[in-house]
Amino acid sequence: MNKIDNLLSEISETRNKLLNHTIYNKLNDINSISKFMEIHVFAVWDFMSLTKSLQKILTCVETPWYPTNDKISRRLINEIVLGEESDIDQNNNPVSHFELYVESMKKIGSDTNKINEFLNEIIETKSHKKAVEKCLIPTGISDFLNFTFDTIDSNKPHIIASVFTFGREDLIPDMFINIVKTLNKKNETKIGDLLYYLERHIEMDGDEHGPMALQMISELCKDDENKWKEATKMSKKALEMRIKLWDYIETSLN
Repeated sequence: MNKIDNLLSEISETRNKLLNHTIYNKLNDINSISKFMEIHVFAVWDFMSLTKSLQKILTCVETPWYPTNDKISRRLINEIVLGEESDIDQNNNPVSHFELYVESMKKIGSDTNKINEFLNEIIETKSHKKAVEKCLIPTGISDFLNFTFDTIDSNKPHIIASVFTFGREDLIPDMFINIVKTLNKKNETKIGDLLYYLERHIEMDGDEHGPMALQMISELCKDDENKWKEATKMSKKALEMRIKLWDYIETSLN
């Protein structure tokens, strides 16, 4: 068993717990999905911060430019950033996956005021902690965000890559997509954009970004046993934090 397979084996129990979370049994109508999206959007947003932090570390994003050492990882993260930050919508217009998600929230009738207020504070203060405080973000969400930014602040690319890889939206199981497809047949004008987001994001994660992310972890850890231990530990922690977020959302639906 190679090192990446060993990592996947070590976290499989926690990953399966997330994939089989009871929250999915409650996402069976537009109202419950709408409420889910109002909270989940913060995870969609902070994923982009993980993505850009890796690009910042692994590539040169300053002037004067110079070539960074890790040629493979810098290509992998640049390809991932292209897809996440500059994909296309249903009309072939450039859009980030986050923006696509917010647009689908609007269509389904979710309240976007909180995430928009939060983003305005991010732009103003350049601090997620100040934005959390100013916008009165609940602990169930802020704990998830704080874990993400503590990971970013570690400035350890193998750790950031691990959290990035195992906190992705391909963790949304097929059963959720099937629920959305069923609702889409009833009211395409409301749910169609969400279905496009899910199918687009999960297609890219499964076929392209997921394998790239696993290769990136391997490139960053190489034969350093300590890095592999840290990567495994933080991968599992990322899944545990997503479970806690799912727990919070499930409670909010009651």
